[in-house]
Amino acid sequence: MEYVYAALLLHKLDKEVNEANLSSVVKASGAEVNEAQVKSLVAALADVNIDEAVKAAPVAVAAAAAPAADAPAGGDAKKEAKKEEPKNEEAAMEGLSSLFG
Repeated sequence: MEYVYAALLLHKLDKEVNEANLSSVVKASGAEVNEAQVKSLVAALADVNIDEAVKAAPVAVAAAAAPAADAPAGGDAKKEAKKEEPKNEEAAMEGLSSLFG
């Protein structure tokens, strides 16, 4: 996944997405560079318009933010979370017991 992020970063900075640049970004992040993955990604992106691919990608961030908008304001959110935990644990235990009889 770090290779895809590196490619997106290079694209955002208007740098060429090539093996040398991709390796440099991954190495700078502290991750170990796998040359086979670098070559594979560069080859896969050769005919891809990254701007169009990003526009066409589904946005999961907006879906994750929606439940936060429904949460009660202030300190009530913490109390509400504490109330829901036991129910989730009980449901999980019921599910496990049904699996193992």
